[in-house]
Amino acid sequence: MGKISVVGIGPGSTDDMTYRAHRTIEEATAVVGYSRYIQLIADLVEGKKVLDTGMTQEIDRCRAALEEAAAGENVVVISSGDAGIYGMAGLVLELLMKMDEDQRPAFGGVIPGVSAMSAAAGLLGAPIMHDFAVISLSDLLTPWELIQERAELAAKGDFVTVLYNPRSHKRVGQIQAVQEIFLRERAPETPVGIVTSASREGENVVISTLGAFTKEDINMFSIVIIGNSKTKQNGQWMITPRGYQKREPGL
Repeated sequence: MGKISVVGIGPGSTDDMTYRAHRTIEEATAVVGYSRYIQLIADLVEGKKVLDTGMTQEIDRCRAALEEAAAGENVVVISSGDAGIYGMAGLVLELLMKMDEDQRPAFGGVIPGVSAMSAAAGLLGAPIMHDFAVISLSDLLTPWELIQERAELAAKGDFVTVLYNPRSHKRVGQIQAVQEIFLRERAPETPVGIVTSASREGENVVISTLGAFTKEDINMFSIVIIGNSKTKQNGQWMITPRGYQKREPGL
């Protein structure tokens, strides 16, 4: 019987991969993942058994990984960013726990990675220094009505809000709907950061405003960060105060 682990490889560049993630992949005999993410770590998977699949084939991918582990392989299932944030950690664990104990491979754990959100925030400066919400606009697995409700609550609560999967070729209207929701609660001048392909080829960083950000180039590789009522833009940086001004008013 082998072992299965779930590894977050970070946002893109191996420079942003954690040492633990790097080591776990090096020690693996088989690596399973979305084909685009396998390409990001091509140098690390040379000589290993590689199972790569397309998008929306997550269940088949995880089942194949478990079969390899049950057959004796040391398997790593990779996710971009952090495997525990919209990644493969949950699905692997769900399927693993449904297996009979005598057929269940060992679980090597979830190896966290630098999330796309963290990478985007770093490129923008300090936009999520205070309470924040994270919402995916993809309605493949979550009803759009529920996504809207969550956006409304985040807007009313004055949370800095991070949007994953903001727009795709088929899904273009949701980002405008979310913009309208937030404009009911926040000023149109509120800073909004858009980071596309963080830590990858073609990386692009833009700071816009709540009233205008939907005019920017936004796609499925973008992270959108909507500031709260205190967020400011200072030059090329987006800053959300943590609240230290209460200790030192002139700060």
